[in-house]
Amino acid sequence: MTEELQRPRIGCGAAVLDAQGRLLLVKRVKNPEADHWGVPGGKLDWGEAAKTCAEREIEEELGIRITAGRVLAVTDMVAPDYHWVAITYRVEGFTGEPAIQEAHAMHDWGWFPLDALPSPLTAATRDAVDALSATP
Repeated sequence: MTEELQRPRIGCGAAVLDAQGRLLLVKRVKNPEADHWGVPGGKLDWGEAAKTCAEREIEEELGIRITAGRVLAVTDMVAPDYHWVAITYRVEGFTGEPAIQEAHAMHDWGWFPLDALPSPLTAATRDAVDALSATP
């Protein structure tokens, strides 16, 4: 493994809730956690602020514009073949209707009640849901 591959990666996503309190989830194509349901987001680019990354990635992937608010969770995902740190924001508002814009990144998407989430969930999504459930 080269030194470049050994560096941790940073992913930024956001918990988008609709007017009914349902959470927007996407089914991932790529590893880590391929075929898991998770909050939308993607990898942080060099020189980019984490909150900006979450907003950009969600617009690129789903075609909706979000306003990222406070950090809900920070998740460490460390395994022999990957090391990611995922930052998940709570969305303050969004405009547009979700639609898959990047089929290479996700298989599917949907709105899910917090008490009826699909399985399996990504680690970052589990942490975000725990944080959402702990706050009013």
